[in-house]
Amino acid sequence: MRFKRSQRVQELLLEEISRLIQKGLKDPRVGFITITAVQLTDNLKNAKVFISAMGDKEKAADAVKGLRSAQGYIRRELGRNLYLRYIPELDFRVDELNEKAERIDRLLNEMHFE
Repeated sequence: MRFKRSQRVQELLLEEISRLIQKGLKDPRVGFITITAVQLTDNLKNAKVFISAMGDKEKAADAVKGLRSAQGYIRRELGRNLYLRYIPELDFRVDELNEKAERIDRLLNEMHFE
């Protein structure tokens, strides 16, 4: 099975952005976060980076603000470390998949007990 180039680049971006956040960012708003997914357009110019943060929604929103302010640094370091013609524009977002899964699980448990 052949993979699309965008899928391989997504994996590279996920690993490298995670490493940069762990090692290089000193912003206190970007505390305990995890990069959960990267969605890259087929032309490799734009990427949505989904994060999950420890704590409440407010901390996650602060983490996104911190990452957006560090976007220039992150893109510059990606350009140094990855051999890509274009470094995509990064759009950091809170990943709400865990919250949705917990809600579905809670609803299923409620139905089970009825």
